Amino acid sequence: MPLTATISEHDLESFFPPPSPPPSPLSPQRLPGTSIESLAALQYVLKDNHKRWHIFFNDRKHHNHVTHRALALYALGGSGTLIREFYEQDSRRQLPAIEAPEAITPTNFVSHLGDGRYYQGYVAFFSQEINEKGTPMVLEEYIFSDRFQYQEGAADQPEMLFRFMSSVIHALIHVGHGLEFGLKGMVVEGLALAAVHDVWGKDLYPIHFFTEGAQVTTEIIDSKADIHAFDIIARMVRDDNLRVNNVQNPHREFKQTVTEHAETIRGYAAQWTVDVTKTGEIERKMEEVIWLSSALYAIGGFDEVKGFTGEFLLMHLVTSSSSLPSLITSLTTGSQVLLLQAYLVTVLTWWVARGRPVLNIKSFMASTSTQLTVPLSGGSDSSAFPKEYPNPFLHIIQSSVLHPNDHLPKIQRAFAHFSTVYGSRPAGYHKGTELEDSELLDGTLFVRAALLTANYMGSKEGANAWNNRGFF
Repeated sequence: MPLTATISEHDLESFFPPPSPPPSPLSPQRLPGTSIESLAALQYVLKDNHKRWHIFFNDRKHHNHVTHRALALYALGGSGTLIREFYEQDSRRQLPAIEAPEAITPTNFVSHLGDGRYYQGYVAFFSQEINEKGTPMVLEEYIFSDRFQYQEGAADQPEMLFRFMSSVIHALIHVGHGLEFGLKGMVVEGLALAAVHDVWGKDLYPIHFFTEGAQVTTEIIDSKADIHAFDIIARMVRDDNLRVNNVQNPHREFKQTVTEHAETIRGYAAQWTVDVTKTGEIERKMEEVIWLSSALYAIGGFDEVKGFTGEFLLMHLVTSSSSLPSLITSLTTGSQVLLLQAYLVTVLTWWVARGRPVLNIKSFMASTSTQLTVPLSGGSDSSAFPKEYPNPFLHIIQSSVLHPNDHLPKIQRAFAHFSTVYGSRPAGYHKGTELEDSELLDGTLFVRAALLTANYMGSKEGANAWNNRGFF
């Protein structure tokens, strides 16, 4: 039935106030260009989308990305006109919001998980929960506590952390946007999205993952060892049993990976160390999974002969990893560890599910560029810099803001941010990890990845689409 209940303007304003500053220096920052017009356009889009549209735009549970693009454009300095115009385009394929068959309560919360018809019911439920308890407590209770993972005697288990990570990590991305921009409405929508996500396979995060995984990670053979995320992927590269059939359906390939390899993947991920007795450990380990996610997409997508392939599912690893810095600010230490461990398991599972793309770091670093193919200004012979190249990210960001694809500004914003934070890491920064040639990798990974992506996706006039076939 159509949605008949309306949300008050007061509630809408509390859901979507003017964005607040990022919660952490490690969170993506904002570029110049914010104006009265762009703020008004952003708030209009956020509120109108919340009132009018469902979180899925078809019966296959493909996601409504309206707010993600609007926030990316706003953060990159996009004009109000641009934000509104892209909203009009994106709205054409959305499904209308519908009233839930019944209200969601603590009693029936688990009963309707995975059912998209109850999305608005979960929105109302989480709105009330956050009003009463605050966002940090709600995240702790409904996403990270063992109470909402497995319940004795339940026919269908809640598995809320799995739902949070499921469907290419979209709920995490949505909640991450809410925390990054200070938007309660985005947090509420993201939690409701997690609630109506399906669980893609069984036992990716079994009960012992929560009873053991949330403990400070010290269960390693050598208590002095520091196992890097690159060590984990290097060990998995050598395991030829970790393969799935190419069925040209990412959902089925992910489920097949979980069904056939979940225990093995968790076993590798469990070797990763997170020792919170060390100062700054959470930030270091978060940086590791950010590098890993970017490397799987960029280096995994590069072939010296075939060129670069921008793979759609692996692209989401990059965009989701940019939400981690904002998420960890609202979590207890134990839940920060659990988030990073679960995220690593998810990243590794998607790498297997997309065909285990090869990580040829030596070829990537030798064959890719850190500069635009043609300088925007050739200078002059008398200039001190006759062939000066401007900051390549200025052109990359500008072209992504105008590009019709709604994911491009998000991934380019992520790469620009990672370049800001990690771009000065020198060659040798990863020396000592088990990943072949990792000592050659430096902070130019992110500008190289951004340039490859920009060239692959084309311009506004000649836009291309992401590859959705994997690397089989």
